[in-house]
Amino acid sequence: MSGASGQRDAAALREECRELCESWLISKAAEIGLTAGCGFALVATGSLGRRELLPYSDLDLLLLHDNLPADIVGQVADLLWYPLWDNNIRLDHSVRTVAETLRVAGADISAGLAILDARHIAGDEQLSAALIAGVRLQWRGEIASRFDDLLEATHSRWTRNGEIARCAEPDLKCGRGGLRDVRLLDALAVAQLADPLTVWRPEHSTLVSLSGAYRTLLDVCTELHHVSGRGRDLLLAQYADEISAALHIGDRYDLTRVVSSAARTISFSVDAGLRTAANALPRRGIFAVRRRLRRPLDEGVVEHEGEIVLARDARPERDPGLVLRVAATAAVTGLPMAAGTLIRLAETASELPTPWPREALHDLLVVLAAGPAAVGTIEALDRTGLWRRLFPEWDAVRDLPPRDGVHVWTVDRHLVETVSRASAFTTRVARPDVLLVAALLHDIGKGSGGDHSAVGAALAARIGARLGMWPSDVAMLSTLVTHHLLLSKVATRQDLTDPRTVTAVSAALGGDPAVLDVLHALTEADALATGPTVWNEWKATLVGDLVRRCRMVMVGEPLPQAEPIEPRYISLAETHCVHVELNPGSSLRIHHAVMIAPDQRGLLSKAAAVLALNSLRVHSASVNVHDGVAIDEFVVSPHFGSPPSAELLRQQFVGALKGELDVLAKLEQQDREGPPAPVGEVTTAVPVHCSTAPPRIVWFDSASDKLLVEIRATDRPGLLARLTGALERAGVDIVWAKVTTRGSMVDDVFCLVPPPGAVEATSGARAVIERELFAVLGATTPV
Repeated sequence: MSGASGQRDAAALREECRELCESWLISKAAEIGLTAGCGFALVATGSLGRRELLPYSDLDLLLLHDNLPADIVGQVADLLWYPLWDNNIRLDHSVRTVAETLRVAGADISAGLAILDARHIAGDEQLSAALIAGVRLQWRGEIASRFDDLLEATHSRWTRNGEIARCAEPDLKCGRGGLRDVRLLDALAVAQLADPLTVWRPEHSTLVSLSGAYRTLLDVCTELHHVSGRGRDLLLAQYADEISAALHIGDRYDLTRVVSSAARTISFSVDAGLRTAANALPRRGIFAVRRRLRRPLDEGVVEHEGEIVLARDARPERDPGLVLRVAATAAVTGLPMAAGTLIRLAETASELPTPWPREALHDLLVVLAAGPAAVGTIEALDRTGLWRRLFPEWDAVRDLPPRDGVHVWTVDRHLVETVSRASAFTTRVARPDVLLVAALLHDIGKGSGGDHSAVGAALAARIGARLGMWPSDVAMLSTLVTHHLLLSKVATRQDLTDPRTVTAVSAALGGDPAVLDVLHALTEADALATGPTVWNEWKATLVGDLVRRCRMVMVGEPLPQAEPIEPRYISLAETHCVHVELNPGSSLRIHHAVMIAPDQRGLLSKAAAVLALNSLRVHSASVNVHDGVAIDEFVVSPHFGSPPSAELLRQQFVGALKGELDVLAKLEQQDREGPPAPVGEVTTAVPVHCSTAPPRIVWFDSASDKLLVEIRATDRPGLLARLTGALERAGVDIVWAKVTTRGSMVDDVFCLVPPPGAVEATSGARAVIERELFAVLGATTPV
């Protein structure tokens, strides 16, 4: 028998229970004279009202009467209720008029939701119809004033009962992502604020059906009643094997996976439904006359009503990178992606080429570096089939339950939580991009059989190549996945004072200090995302000691060097004229900007500020000085729209160099005022996600009288201009610079000439420089 037939068996069991119950109630009602026009009506609410009666469900019954005498009403009620009690049937009953029922529904949010399920069973059908129509009309009319109470009640229920997808023994009815959440969506649909069927479209294979997820939980709950012999909603582990066998799902782990998937689908749907409902509520006061804005955030991406949506001219079918650009914008701003936007992308977005364009990898890294905001963003992509299109290998780990009690998450959620934790360490390592991708993929081999580290390393290498990573970075990624448990195992199981232990670990990592540092950060992030007791001070000390000893073995790391200068730019520099050019790069959005001018203090900060003022994002830069002329090369992309002309950039650059245009002041003013809004429109601020990784400044020891400094921080518009301005305020000259942006993290290296007399007091010069840099980075002390 297939799984589908098992589901039909559960549905048949519910239908059998309903028919038996209703036939008895109708027969009893006829016996005591509840017929048309009698002034009484028997109404079912709850599971019987929805025609979803489980084997041991309570019966929720309402006896309506048309203002009849109390003694007559009491006699009829006794004739109905006592036979049920005599048969040990659990009964939740009430006796009211239509007006009394409406008052109760209006006063208590839970009662109001329950009565929305009302269905006529026997007696005066007109009386039942009056109640059903009245309660729906009342709910629709009062939803605006009761919406906050509804939200509060919902969040309180989630807090009490937990999240089904992460509970070992979940509450299938009241937990987050449970049956009651689907009924909440039904209630919002009755209020004409949201339609759950618009969130999911079962006819499209890339999307998961909300009704299918609901039926899955309902079937599991039906079998839970059947095998336990009680009206349980808590899925206890002792019943898991019998339930999974009855539904032909597999073993208890397969059951956990199925329940988790269904609950996550429902949870995402209810979040989207609540946002849709909130936006659909009528506005009050001054907000009623305010026009609803569409604020541009990136190419083809805008914010509208607190959600990320597509611009009107966006064409997903022609723009393969749009999915990741939408996701990156959502992660950075902390705003959710609108359900309609996700559906449209799932239906029409074109596939990314292999290997991915550089800007697609950049946007993925922005998502991964967003910390906790990455969790919701990836979950939304996953629930709509978009994440699977980016990472087909994710199918093996999706909703895969852990095989031990240490892990508190399913495998896929653990991977995302590891990414969230690793984002706080991105300034701790020289390769934050490889750290984030390794965190995402370190357990990708689970669920595929064999050693998950070895299987995962092969998968990671394949994925890294598809993402467009350099071959050396793919090799580093594969090494990290292969050895993601190495430091933890060795530190807690072997003698760290034995040179052979340290040598073996160093050899396994290829003697590369950069790999060691990234693995150290990955080890901590992995442990923190596993469970609350996995990472502690003792383990941190052991792993840190092992890393320190390995680093002592790994020697000879080269210092950063200046980039070579293209001969054509040397020829232009010899003219000692100001030259600016902007050439197309490797894709439609990437451009190569070159700005050449006679060297002077402040030139680099002014050049970077000109780019920032024209909404050009700097991905990388190389800055050199040749015979008194600065040659600044930038790889840039416009935040949205087309790039400015090279002539406009040159005019502003010349004005800045002559002191006629204070570009740094204009950049600060632009930050204070925010992006310009359409004329005549009222603006609302778009929240921006701030990385949890603290900025870091690293000094290199140099044999010359120059200073080498590396700055690792979270990117933001105009950051390069501010950093170079801070260096200039510290009185140093910039000899050369290498600027790199990986996702939302920057890694900038500057070669500096300290002010006269500071060579002998290097520590003092460094302190002055650090103070200026940390002021720009928003930190007060070095990290």
